[in-house]
Amino acid sequence: MKVALLKDEVAMHRGAFTRLATSLGCASILTLLILGHAHALDTKKSAMEAVNQMANITPQQALRDGARAYYSGEKDKALSPLRYAAENGQPMAAWKLGRMYAQGDGVPEDDLQAFQYFSQVVREYSSEGPKARSAPFVASALVELGHYFQTGISDTAVKQNPNKAREIFTYAASYFGDADAQYSLGLMYLDSEQPDHDNRLAARWLKLAAVKGHVGAQAKFGELLFFTEELTSARITGLKWMTLARRQIVSGEKDAWIISLHEKAFSLASEQERRKSAEWADEWLNKRSSLVASTN
Repeated sequence: MKVALLKDEVAMHRGAFTRLATSLGCASILTLLILGHAHALDTKKSAMEAVNQMANITPQQALRDGARAYYSGEKDKALSPLRYAAENGQPMAAWKLGRMYAQGDGVPEDDLQAFQYFSQVVREYSSEGPKARSAPFVASALVELGHYFQTGISDTAVKQNPNKAREIFTYAASYFGDADAQYSLGLMYLDSEQPDHDNRLAARWLKLAAVKGHVGAQAKFGELLFFTEELTSARITGLKWMTLARRQIVSGEKDAWIISLHEKAFSLASEQERRKSAEWADEWLNKRSSLVASTN
């Protein structure tokens, strides 16, 4: 059950998707991720220390023990079993450690350490393909790496590199069909300061993520259709997607931009457009709920 909670943290992106860009080969993407910096990971040392403690425990059991400790609030006790599992064929463990270091969750925040764990997931498991059990962790790790290349990591060899970030997002978005990657790629094409800014490509990627239920993508896709002059023929469709996104969130600082965006569009729409958008959003949510219920 605790391992299942770990799995729930990564969206299981399934279903058909349009391949809008040529997928990069695994060897190519790995070349992008293998950097020549000399930062010393604590993983090998800690994993070796953990070996003596867990000589009679399988990596699967170590993963379960780590998950149990983590969700019991004993995050310090989760580290050794998770590291042992990560070094012995458990991609979920390496991914979780990456998340912990990225967020300073039970460990000191360390973006480079997180970067290394995410790189490990990609390096060791991306060749298994998009249908493997490791696929959601690989896809999520790729998205995390893409974000690191967007910003860089201060005082390390991981420098800001938007082109590399775009390549990684494209790989995860097309080969793995990952909604977070599709959303991130769409945002990059929306950025008017980028040399390859393209609203239509942005719309395509955002729509792919929106259809999969990515709320942020639904809001941005709707905004693009509603407010972009070259796409005004799709104004009502844009309002529908923004209304759908608004339906799925609760008030909070994180989602305040969606609320503000929807209110702005709503104030400019006619009463008929508002009614149609609300009806469409309710229908979409009802269908999705029925689909989820039928698969459980």
